Amino acid sequence: MYKESHFRRGGTMFHILRWVVAAIALLGVFGYWFVNQPQMDPLMTPERKARIEASPHYVNGEFVPETPHEKVNPSLGFWKEFFFPTPGKTIPSDPMISVKTNLRQLPRDKDVLVWMGHSSYYMQLNGHRILIDPISAEYALPVPFVDKAFEGSNIYTPDDIPDDIDVMVLSHDHWDHLDYDFVRAIEPKGKHVATGLGNGGYYEKWGYPLEKISEEDWNTPVKIDDGLTVWVLPARHFSGRMLKRNQTLYAGFAFITPGRKVFYSGDGGYDGRFARIGDQFGGFDLAILEDGQYNKDWHSVHMMPEETAQAAVDLHAKTVVPCHNGKYPLSTHQWKDPYIRLVKAAHEKDLTLLTPMIGETLRIGDQNQYFGRWWELMN
Repeated sequence: MYKESHFRRGGTMFHILRWVVAAIALLGVFGYWFVNQPQMDPLMTPERKARIEASPHYVNGEFVPETPHEKVNPSLGFWKEFFFPTPGKTIPSDPMISVKTNLRQLPRDKDVLVWMGHSSYYMQLNGHRILIDPISAEYALPVPFVDKAFEGSNIYTPDDIPDDIDVMVLSHDHWDHLDYDFVRAIEPKGKHVATGLGNGGYYEKWGYPLEKISEEDWNTPVKIDDGLTVWVLPARHFSGRMLKRNQTLYAGFAFITPGRKVFYSGDGGYDGRFARIGDQFGGFDLAILEDGQYNKDWHSVHMMPEETAQAAVDLHAKTVVPCHNGKYPLSTHQWKDPYIRLVKAAHEKDLTLLTPMIGETLRIGDQNQYFGRWWELMN
């Protein structure tokens, strides 16, 4: 009897061990498959790697910002809200309000901006069609069910993009800015890509010919033609899509035409670069500035709304549009908070703040255009 029960227990333990080993092996196979997906890392050719290593901003094996980061310590409350966002707090209870402008029907001679949600924009300047960080991903991470887009915020897809985009810019390679499916789908529509060093490896890996790609260091102009130059400019952020960090360069951009100047910050904490850029270009007609997903625990990589307002002052911006909000719950602040705080800060600094809803058309250069406080109509 003793021996029989002993063997039974031994057999049970053997079966449990076998299942544990099988589960570990399965997880290992899945992990290997997952990290080797084409959207994970850029193609790092010897030529690309050499250009990266030659950059003065690439130090001890990684890109570093001009102003060093402060230590980032997310709280336990952040992780709870990150994985389980609260309706009416970090995510809206109601669907996002939007007005879907037909991008194909916009007169090409009009200088306009259309917010597509988060930090994605369609812009027209001096007859040029421009895309900024286009994304329509359902999730801001490669893991399903984490950081889902707000209901109603995903109204634009690659099919809505006009067929002849003069230039697409990418600020950095984080999942909420670089959309694998979107980027691949619009390759036939795009004439040019402008981005920071290393990011061209994604586009080349995903089927873009090298002649379409300009990947540059900070403070470098990319001349699209005589009517448009795109400057790759500094940002105070970080990069990396999975295991390798800071191997590609994060950036902001200035779009310069004979008649207009527009600045896009990309992601990044506040520092003295905004004043230097404002002086360098003599101010801007419009500044598209990050205002969202901030937290006091990581304010050196994302600006607080009051810092966004100060950045606009530093840039000598005639008008300001906030971005990096209204789509993904990447922090613990109330989803409306970026608008509420920036409206107050902009009023205190006498800034002209424009707050279009997703899909509304903003006329660049029109300081009298008015947009309502649409977020007050939502819960």
